[in-house]
Amino acid sequence: MDKVIGVDPEPPYVPSYEAADITISGLVARVYEAAPAGERCHILEHLMKPLGAMSLVAVANGIFAKLWFRSGWHDLHLRPDDTKSIQAPDVVSLVDYVQQASVETIDGLAQLLTASPALANIAAVTLLLTLLARRVRDRFDQGGDVS
Repeated sequence: MDKVIGVDPEPPYVPSYEAADITISGLVARVYEAAPAGERCHILEHLMKPLGAMSLVAVANGIFAKLWFRSGWHDLHLRPDDTKSIQAPDVVSLVDYVQQASVETIDGLAQLLTASPALANIAAVTLLLTLLARRVRDRFDQGGDVS
């Protein structure tokens, strides 16, 4: 492929996620990834509480069911070490499942995020980066200047 002088055939740098295809579950997973371990526990506990053991077995190859059984049947309390094995795709699967099972739990994420300054800041930055990446992508797709 011939390179035209002054034209870069590669698209401009866009963060590693697709801003155009962002979902609630994707945003929650990004907040989870950036959160400290203690806050990760709170996110997972909030998302897992409305689900029973059978539901948790069906999500992410049962990784959340293992945490639920280890934590205790009646009082879900995760430890920071519990979050080490949970990756963003697992959180996406959990949020997708919870969206179908408990709309109230998803709505409650706003309260959870705003109750913690660390999570609120992470959520704000995640959303801002998503919107900025979408803007860059839209401008690039329209053939405009991305600078």
